[in-house]
Amino acid sequence: MQNDFNEDAPAPIEPDIVTPEQPPRAPRPKQRNTFLHWLRSLVQMGLGESLLRAGTNLLSLITLVIVVLLIQAFYHQSPDRFSTNSGQSPEAAINPNINANPMPALNDELTSGIARSARLHTNIPSRPRQEIVRYIVQDGDTVFGIAEKFGLEPQTILWGNFNLLLDDPHSLKPGQDLAILPVNGVYWEWLGGIPFGEWAKFYNVTAADIIEFPGNRLDPNAVGDYENANIKPGTWLVIPGGKKEFSSWGAPLGVTRENPASARVLGDGACDPVSGGAIGYGSYVYPTNKHYLSGFDYSEKTNHRGIDLAGAEGEGVYATDAGVIVYSGWNNYGYGNMIMVDHGNGFQSLYAHLSAINRGCGQSVGQGETIGAVGSTGRSSGPHLHFELMAGVKVNPWDYLPPP
Repeated sequence: MQNDFNEDAPAPIEPDIVTPEQPPRAPRPKQRNTFLHWLRSLVQMGLGESLLRAGTNLLSLITLVIVVLLIQAFYHQSPDRFSTNSGQSPEAAINPNINANPMPALNDELTSGIARSARLHTNIPSRPRQEIVRYIVQDGDTVFGIAEKFGLEPQTILWGNFNLLLDDPHSLKPGQDLAILPVNGVYWEWLGGIPFGEWAKFYNVTAADIIEFPGNRLDPNAVGDYENANIKPGTWLVIPGGKKEFSSWGAPLGVTRENPASARVLGDGACDPVSGGAIGYGSYVYPTNKHYLSGFDYSEKTNHRGIDLAGAEGEGVYATDAGVIVYSGWNNYGYGNMIMVDHGNGFQSLYAHLSAINRGCGQSVGQGETIGAVGSTGRSSGPHLHFELMAGVKVNPWDYLPPP
């Protein structure tokens, strides 16, 4: 019987199993990237370049902040790393031993390229001047102006140059060489003959004030007794804080119609005694057409006991009040052509630097009457009228004249 099983025969083919056909699966929707979509939209709108620039700036700023933070962290650690020695006690770190030996000098090649840092505050030693300095008077200078320039009182300019200015501010002229004292006071020559202490009292100071002033360069040991100081006669000394009476110049006080001879020392304009004559009203008018200054004002500090009223050469000069002429002519002490009027009531008036004189000795004049002309004779810096009022002493004319 034949074996139906044949090992070499191929295996029977099983029929395909047919499953019911399933519907096709729908494709998975792709996940949408919102950020990329936003960027794409911006690019499509034409903002891509601006976006790129903004991003670059933001990245640079972040990088800069990181660098600054790293540098700060480094320098906060540096003092601990470099200034502290681990083997050193805290006391030694706080009070290190400093080598006081001077640093050796560097050669020129090394120092030539080293810059020295400037100090914001420089200490400049300031000390009072102790020496006399010289000053040449310039055009337009006045005693007041020079005094202000050197921080002094105006009388110090006169008292420091008496031999040149004679206590008269009108004596100031361009080109004069003035001694400018280092302090307010007097500059005078010690001639001896009296105790030094008495000489000092004359200027209202003590002997010590003069001897111990450094600018005088006196050795107290060589001087000896201050009251009878051993100082060579002929020595010029600064008298710090000293004061003196101004010298009377130009016109004496009290020239009246009864005693005009007291003015004979002034020059050829002195008059003889006069009896009678006009008497003033006791009120005063301006002696010039212009009622303002053109020169010095009244100042006791500079011994200018009158006012310099403005006026052109040849303009009229008028009697400020009625009276009698008690001086008419040249004055030898700087006033030039001068007229004095005695008003018979204790007052006298003075008119100086005249270019012309219209009234003579003994004549009576009325208030406002023309007696001369504005000029610049004598010690004068230009045409003006030097006007004074006197009543036993020289008074300020502004106190008696009406408002300008």
